[in-house]
Amino acid sequence: MDTHRQTPSAGAPPAAPGLDEPQELVVMGPEFKADAPRRYAELRARGPIHRAQFFPGITGWVVVDYDLAREALTHPALLKNPEPAAEMLEAAGFLGHKRGTGFGGQMLEADPPEHTRLRRLVSGVFSRKASAAMEPRITEIADALIDAMPQSGELDLVPAFTAPLPVTVIAELLGIPEADRQDFRRWTALAFQVAHPEYATAVASLHGFLRQLVDDKRRAPGDDLLSALVAARDKDDGRLSEDELAGTAALLVIAGHETTVNLLGNSVLALLQHPDQLRLLRNDLRLLPDAIEELLRYDTSVERTTNRYAAEDLELGGVHIPRGGIVAVALASASRAAPLPGGGDPETLDITRPVTRHLSFGHGIHHCLGAPLARLEARVALHTLLTRVPELELAVPAESLDWFPAGMVRGVLSLPVRYRRG
Repeated sequence: MDTHRQTPSAGAPPAAPGLDEPQELVVMGPEFKADAPRRYAELRARGPIHRAQFFPGITGWVVVDYDLAREALTHPALLKNPEPAAEMLEAAGFLGHKRGTGFGGQMLEADPPEHTRLRRLVSGVFSRKASAAMEPRITEIADALIDAMPQSGELDLVPAFTAPLPVTVIAELLGIPEADRQDFRRWTALAFQVAHPEYATAVASLHGFLRQLVDDKRRAPGDDLLSALVAARDKDDGRLSEDELAGTAALLVIAGHETTVNLLGNSVLALLQHPDQLRLLRNDLRLLPDAIEELLRYDTSVERTTNRYAAEDLELGGVHIPRGGIVAVALASASRAAPLPGGGDPETLDITRPVTRHLSFGHGIHHCLGAPLARLEARVALHTLLTRVPELELAVPAESLDWFPAGMVRGVLSLPVRYRRG
């Protein structure tokens, strides 16, 4: 198992209920990521919360239980402000991205009242009604991608379909020129891989690009989201500042498409690994909306949340978390363990299952703003793929697939398939 024994020091927090002493430190590195569903099932069997190393030099606690996840996601003393953990983060080199590379000034890492104001200013463009209006264009994009495939053969479905669809959608939504989209895709993919050697360069490049794009939209507004953000104004709270504009644009770019890229890849992979469920869905596409919820529950693309920081000493799941302690919620684990209406095996994919209250889009004030758009893209993408590609299967053993090696995202880096278009 990808863990090592840690000898408790004086004043160390007690082990979670059910954990043997000395407490194991769960190392959430590449080996863990490649085998995450099984590893999380083992952790849930041992207790609801565990000491974890998220990156070298960054340790804290990971919540794996459904009920405790809901509690942690709404706990009033678990905040996004990293100041209580500044010494640890500074020593590990993890505060730089908040100081000039573009992740400051955005709602995902803000607490009320700043979070409330930022979310209010941008929430309208991601409403269900606004997202639904995009369906015809998303369908056009999906059809064009299928048209571009050879009639049959083998290809990697990630660059051919599951990545370019969300990339094109968010690029058009934000008004990103087509000539810049290849760099845009590379930067955003790296922005979720904090341990990658090119992470800082990629995030800085993305931030600089978005700042320039915001300036361009200010001079020549268009019919796009960035132009709307530049013009956004709340009668009480005023406009977005320059840092907030750049940070919000970066958040929408990264969270607005990279998570959907992996949602599509994970969903297709799960169906290919469960041919009975794939046949069932092909034969009755009316099951698709509920199937998407089951796929989100079964293998979500956001494996865990961004960090929360204890603003004071607190207890969570019977464990003492000191002020400055870092807590992350494993959404993938909590969703897999969500209560199932009518019972059933949570480790089994069942697209006919009544919709569960999964946590794949989070919970509380940071519930994903783009959830309606992500669901729409998944529905259109899967409908198009299943109706236009009648033969589809993995071209390699599932065990040989490469996954994101670190960070909060769960997804395959490539998805080789054999197929035949209709």
